[in-house]
Amino acid sequence: MNKTPKDALVGAIEAGGTKFVCAVGTCPQDLIRTEFPTGENPEQVLAEVTGWLQAQQRLRGALQAIGIGSFGPVDLHPDSPAYGHITSTPKAGWGNIDILGAIKRRFPDFPVAFDTDVNAAAMGEYRWGSGAGLRDFVYITIGTGIGAGGMAAGQLLHGLVHPEMGHMRLPRIPGDTFAGVCPFHGACWEGLCSGPALRKRSGMSAESLPPDHEAWAMETQYIAYAIANIICVLSPQRVILGGSVRKAGRLGEDRFFHLIRRKMRLVLNDYIASPALHEGIDSFIVPPFLGDNAGICGAMAMAQQKIA
Repeated sequence: MNKTPKDALVGAIEAGGTKFVCAVGTCPQDLIRTEFPTGENPEQVLAEVTGWLQAQQRLRGALQAIGIGSFGPVDLHPDSPAYGHITSTPKAGWGNIDILGAIKRRFPDFPVAFDTDVNAAAMGEYRWGSGAGLRDFVYITIGTGIGAGGMAAGQLLHGLVHPEMGHMRLPRIPGDTFAGVCPFHGACWEGLCSGPALRKRSGMSAESLPPDHEAWAMETQYIAYAIANIICVLSPQRVILGGSVRKAGRLGEDRFFHLIRRKMRLVLNDYIASPALHEGIDSFIVPPFLGDNAGICGAMAMAQQKIA
């Protein structure tokens, strides 16, 4: 693991499709956080975010860096004219918004780290959570959208743009004619299994959906398909499954994970021979140790790396 100034006071921003989480701190135990609704007015929410960070500086002392984990897609290439922009997002009002530039204009002398929200969450779990000690794992979030951050050989995955695992195509369950909710792809993984998809499919939120509703059977089956695909492509040492849907309301998180683990093994059909996928399955697909703070803690860790 890279050395970082672990006692550095930094700012952190987790830009999500539903809310912006902001924090200052040095580690998960001492962070102070707040939230702002994302809405459809980027200028307003970014002013609220930067104003709060400036107020925290007056209360806690000078920040040494800021880390941003953003929903996307985003442009992560420093030599690109659109570097730091949210690009072709389905989130209304946020297409082609220069989120990095907005932060840098208010904090011009600060090093600022920028990555996807799911890569940030992966970094948080790598530093302080369920990815600690691993060099190859995947962090998945299922909430307003679906995304996944990957780490290979101790480095976050980027490449052409960045991974967009939430938009992979999955085999359809026989008899399932739900059109999906993704405005780009219809019935991709996000279109079939995100929080909005679950609500549209069932007419209820994940929190209120009865545990025996058929939507849970479809949700866990599609997630099993997707995780099996990820295992075949990336061969991770662990899959960390976060986001609001994973709490599974009345079904319960434990039952939700049990169903996914069992169905994923059936999808793979014992093709990949590893104890981790058999007797170790309960430690292979796991919830985030940092819970809902994985992303904001990861943004904090990225900021600390920026000043290493």
